[in-house]
Formats: sequence, structure tokens, C-alpha cells
Amino acid sequence: MALGTESERKRLRLVVWGMAALALAVHIAVNLSGGYGLFRDELYFVACSENLSAGYVDHPPLSVLLLKLWRLLFGSSLFAIRFPIALAAAGTVALAGLITRELGGGTRAAFFACLAVLVSPVHLGITNIFSMNGFDILAWAAATCVLLTLIRDPRPSRWLLLGMLLGLGLLNKTSVLWLGAGIAVAMILIAPLRRQLRTVWPYLAAAIALSLFSPFLIWNAVHGFPHLEFMRNALMKYRSQTPGTFLTGVLLAHHPLTAPFWLGGLLFLAFGRPSPTWKSDVPGSDHETRRSQMRALFVIFSTVVVILLLNYHSKPEYLTAGMVLVFAGGGLAVERVLAGRWGRALAAAYAVVLILTGMFVAPMALPVLPVNSYIAYSRALGMAPATAEGHQLSDLPQFYADMFGWKEKARDVAQVFDSLSAAEKAKCAIFAQNYGQCGAIDYFGEKYGLPPSIGGHNSYWTWGPRGHTGELVIVLGGDMEDLEKVFESVERAGISACDHCIPYEDNVPIYICRRAKKPLGEIWAKTKHYS
Repeated sequence: MALGTESERKRLRLVVWGMAALALAVHIAVNLSGGYGLFRDELYFVACSENLSAGYVDHPPLSVLLLKLWRLLFGSSLFAIRFPIALAAAGTVALAGLITRELGGGTRAAFFACLAVLVSPVHLGITNIFSMNGFDILAWAAATCVLLTLIRDPRPSRWLLLGMLLGLGLLNKTSVLWLGAGIAVAMILIAPLRRQLRTVWPYLAAAIALSLFSPFLIWNAVHGFPHLEFMRNALMKYRSQTPGTFLTGVLLAHHPLTAPFWLGGLLFLAFGRPSPTWKSDVPGSDHETRRSQMRALFVIFSTVVVILLLNYHSKPEYLTAGMVLVFAGGGLAVERVLAGRWGRALAAAYAVVLILTGMFVAPMALPVLPVNSYIAYSRALGMAPATAEGHQLSDLPQFYADMFGWKEKARDVAQVFDSLSAAEKAKCAIFAQNYGQCGAIDYFGEKYGLPPSIGGHNSYWTWGPRGHTGELVIVLGGDMEDLEKVFESVERAGISACDHCIPYEDNVPIYICRRAKKPLGEIWAKTKHYS
């Protein structure tokens, strides 16, 4: 259907922004319910926002800076922390519809593209917790939308905007490099973009992106490139992942019933042709331009898939940011192929199936059910708890298990801390084994009067022992024999247990260690653990 009429344009806007509002409402409702609790990584991001820097071991700084500003304005409750990422989720849904419109799609195409994002379990899960990943998906969608407008109207301001989006995206998450690689290949293969290589603007856009990304690059150079070390170690952590598990996981992660939709969309982007009867209200848009736009999306997506397959140990969710491209293609295919009376009826039936089954699988990605109800529900579906990291699991998948146990860690450490005298408390350090434990002590321990924690995991290691000498250290986790090699006196003073947490966080011992045999500053290098 043509978008030349005002009524059709209004319907399309209503669909796009209505679907975006629905996505926002879903996340608000889940977060208001408590969402089980803060996720391990969220506690770490809060800690990072208290230690602002141009870089961190495992991610660039932009999302941390955004969180810091947000917390200053709205506080640090679970709802406040997660609201920005809910906005990013809504923005991504809207951009899926706008990308489809840019490609020549009408209201039905935009609706299906938005719906595919909404019912994707992995997308729901990623955008329900604060991290750089939800903003990464938004950055990919925004940059893609601008690239498509460049194909039909390569004005300089759009090149500058694309450079800014790519640069900010890189400053949020380095996986935008995959998008950049896809764009580079598309500029070689797609004629309208290839012609732009004769101008200065693509190179200026690249320079802008690099300049925005440079603080993280400089930080890495100064600190011995810890991000590269982290990435090498991450490959080992995900060694159970193979190209086979990656491809199978992608089919399942975005709702299995959407697979025909987006795979068909991928084929349509590669081989399809815009409808000959379609008339655009977008200036400069014609059939040949839209074909170039479609081929560009196919090239970008295919390039990213090849990169992830060559990586060999890629997780399925690594492709989530690129799925908006093929969701847009799927919307076009539905609108073009399922035309006519019966085609529209079939499309409507498919939409109903996606909505109903999307609601059916949503508890696998959003903590909408009480824990016991979720456990019974997942067992009824025959879905065993899963993890990509090879950890032993109990009754919850790792994604949910990592929302439990953190309050207990801070409470139990505080009980040991309170057993010390005032003089001992003044010189006591608290050391924990991973950034989840450290973040829990820092976030929940404030009300107990606990000092900021120290640890050797990722960026906590770069923050050092915070001036502590090792005269008195409460250690959460670890082995007594190992601690006795470092301290003259080691006393097991407590244990921290938790329900529903990941098993290795249950029954964690708490030690009081006195008189380090060497100052902490001298042995700190041995505590480093990047993963």
C-alpha cells in the first residue's frame, strides 16, 4: 500500500510508536514488580559508575557514564537503574518500524518488524537489565537507519551523523566494529555507496567515529591493553560454543516461530524486488534506490554472521543487535508476498500466533512469574536450566540465578564486620572473589557501613587495594589453605548461603585474615582475574 496518503502515514506512525510504547510498558511493569533482583552485571555497572574512567577491562565507558548521570538524577533503585534500558528497548522497536518504512514498507511491514523485536526472548532478556548490550542494539538500529537514508540522499550532514553514531556505539561496546566491517563491505559492493568513496565524507565519518572511540583506545594502551586480554580469556569461557550451537541458538533465541519470517526476510533482502505499484512519500526514494538499500542490509548482516562464525566460540546473543536488519526484511516480505485477501488473512493469523506464543515464552526471558511458579512452568515445558559458560546450575537458568544471593552476601559479610572492634573496622578491607560479590558488598553494604570492597576480578583489579595494607582483611570466598599462604592468621568466621542463586555462590565461606605476610600492593598482581 502506498504511503502517499495522509491516513496511511498516520496509521504507520500509530503502529510504530504504539508498538514502542507497548515495549516500554512491558519493561516498566516487570521492573515495578521487582524483577527478582539486580543482576550480577548491574551491581558491577553501579560500582563502575562510582569509579569513572575512560575505560574498563570488559567494556568501554559510555554506558557507565550514562548510568552515573541517571543515578544522580533518579537514584539507584532497581526501577531507576533499569528504566534507561527500557527506553532503549522501546527505541529499538520504533527504529525497526522506521527502517522498514525507509525500505519502502507500509503499515503491515512495519508492524511485523516491530512485533518480531517484541516477541524475541533474547531481546526481551537483554533489554530487561542495565548493561551496554541494550544500548548496543539501539546503536546498530540507529546507525543502520542513517546508512539507508545515505543511499538515497548522501548529504554530508548524514555522513557526519553516521560517524557520530558509530563512534558513540563503539564507546558503548566494541562489537560495533562488526557493524563497521559490514558497512565497509557494503560500501565496496553497493553502487550508490561505492560512488561515495570518491568523496571525503565517508572518511570524515570514519575519523569522527575513531576520535569518539579514542579515549577507550588510549586507556587500553596506557593500561597494557586489558580489554584484549579479557577477550582472549572470554573465548576460553565460552569454549563450549561452536558454529553449530551458534546457528541453532540463533534460531531458538529469537522465538522459533519467527525463523521463517526473518530467514525469508534475509532472502527477500538479497533477491526480492520492491513492489512496482508502491509509491513513496520519502524524497529521493525509487525502486532502484530501495533495491540498493535492501542489498546493503543483506551484505551487512551476512558479513556479521561470517565474522561470528569465524570467531568459532560466538554466543547466539552476539547476533541480537543485527537481527533488526532481517526483521525489517521479514516485514517487507510479508507485505509483498502475503498480499491479496487470503494473503492478508494468513498474515493476520501469523501475527496472532506470534503474539500468543510470544506471551507463552516470555517467562523464559522476563521474570514475570514467582520463582516457584517459574520452576514448575519451565519443567512443564521440558526446558532445563541453561548457561553458555559451563557452570553447574540448580533450579534456575544462569540468567535468573544471577539475580539472587547478593543481599545475603552483603548481610553476612556485615555480620562478620560487626564482630570487629571499632579500631579494627577502621583498618579492615573486604576482599571478594568476583565482581558480583564485590558489587553486592558495595551496593547493599552501604546501609551496613561496610567499606568499599576490593577484588581481583576485571576492573576491580585495576582499582587496586584502595590503600589497604593487608593488616586486617575480611575475605568472601576462597580456600583457607591458599589464604594461609598469604596471611599469618586465618579464621573462618561465617558462611553465606542463598536460595535460588547459582550453586557456586551458595555456602560461600567468610574469613577474617590478619597480618598479610607482604603488603597487599606487592601481591596484588597475583589476584588479577580477567574473564
